[in-house]
Amino acid sequence: MKPAFTLSLYIARQFTYATVSVIAFLTGLITMFDFIDLLRRVSTRPNVPTSLVSEIAFLHIPFACLEILPFGILLGGIICFWRLARSSELVVARAAGISAWQFLAGPVTCAVLIGTLATTCISPLSSVMYRRAEMLDRQFLRDNNGKSLNLSGGTLWLRQGDNGLVDHGVDIIHARHVRLTGSVLHIRGITIFRLGPDDNLLTRIEADRGYLGKERWVLEGARQLRPDELPVDMGEMTLHADLTLAGVEESFASPDTLSVWALPGFIRQLKRSGFSTIRHRLHFQTLLTLPVLSGTMALVAAGFSMRPARRGGVIRMISFGVAAGFALFALSKIAAQFGETGTLPPLLAAWAPTGAGLCLAVTLLLHLEDG
Repeated sequence: MKPAFTLSLYIARQFTYATVSVIAFLTGLITMFDFIDLLRRVSTRPNVPTSLVSEIAFLHIPFACLEILPFGILLGGIICFWRLARSSELVVARAAGISAWQFLAGPVTCAVLIGTLATTCISPLSSVMYRRAEMLDRQFLRDNNGKSLNLSGGTLWLRQGDNGLVDHGVDIIHARHVRLTGSVLHIRGITIFRLGPDDNLLTRIEADRGYLGKERWVLEGARQLRPDELPVDMGEMTLHADLTLAGVEESFASPDTLSVWALPGFIRQLKRSGFSTIRHRLHFQTLLTLPVLSGTMALVAAGFSMRPARRGGVIRMISFGVAAGFALFALSKIAAQFGETGTLPPLLAAWAPTGAGLCLAVTLLLHLEDG
């Protein structure tokens, strides 16, 4: 038992070193291409400083690391096990009576721990940095006409841009209660601050209730308050709306800007308000599958690269392993698309590709170990 544990620990160290090196290399490669793409976008905006490119590219690093983590584990595992097979260390281990399941316990455990670290620690860091990057991108590199929207604590905050009035700049809308019924967005406890071009307060509008219509907000029981004037009852009142209902839903926080710890609460909040939670539930389940997917990728790498060099066909098997990894990636993206459209439940869309990869890896190792 002790030799098996020592060998497993040795292979685990080799596996971790190779995996971390590959992940770092792939993350750097993706960051370089991201930096080049940002430079291209900044070139059309002379007033944007080039230093912004470096900041946004840096903020994207944890997100890129999460995206390529399964491939990094696959390629790192293939490199590690191929080197061990070429040096005949695995052959000696098997000759000593140590099974593949014994010396793979260490690498698989390390892969699961890497996936767990990515879900619990890198995911929160990625969400914070990616949210900051999205804010900078939206502020300096996109044409969004000043529109922004936030759903927090069950209340709605909306900032919409100039609606064409000469003395009017933006509307800041706050609704204390939001509810989606069918295709109508109902809001209650409404306060609207109308600001001028210099951000000076022009008018404050309060309403008991209202809803989002076609290119307009319809307010009921509205009251208008101007500085140094008495409140004026307006009854039913309509205001220009920059957003459609679809735009409101799309403007909510992207799943990538929320950590695994924040997603459950945000999902409950969206559900209480009547909005679709499919994208966020799918992303949450995808983060939960990351440790299992990491262990699966380690097993897939072992199954395709532990073939003894003297038997030949090693390069072909490694090529099959890389192809299997890309096929698993394509399967996960297809399942995610089905999940986002509601064809598949988010739980099944997230876990099915991982389960398929795990079955493939176990089958390969059973064939390799037991013939």
